[in-house]
Amino acid sequence: MAQSSTLDRGEWTARLDQLTKNHQGELASIELLDPTYGDLDEAERMPFSYVGYDHKDDAVVVAVGGNSPRYPVVLRHIVSHPTEVSVDEDETILGAVRIADPEGTVTLVSFFAAPHGP
Repeated sequence: MAQSSTLDRGEWTARLDQLTKNHQGELASIELLDPTYGDLDEAERMPFSYVGYDHKDDAVVVAVGGNSPRYPVVLRHIVSHPTEVSVDEDETILGAVRIADPEGTVTLVSFFAAPHGP
């Protein structure tokens, strides 16, 4: 199992852009781990679009869907003012991204191989 590392804020853009390239064509699930409301599934094994850091708005954006007739609409999950971003050490394997916000809610993005065939 790959080790996870917490990134410095200056690394967020480059590492998340690389993560997007590494996981093109895969599926992603987005889960919220909220201290008040509990665990919530926002998206389950949908086609992964991208993950990135927006400096201007100080937000991490995770997007799924929008790249096929079956999933024509993009679902964007936004973590405003993130306090922590962690990724697997080895981004070439299926893994996860962990994003924490100031209220203690954690967004967990997990990647899965896309099924092949008809």
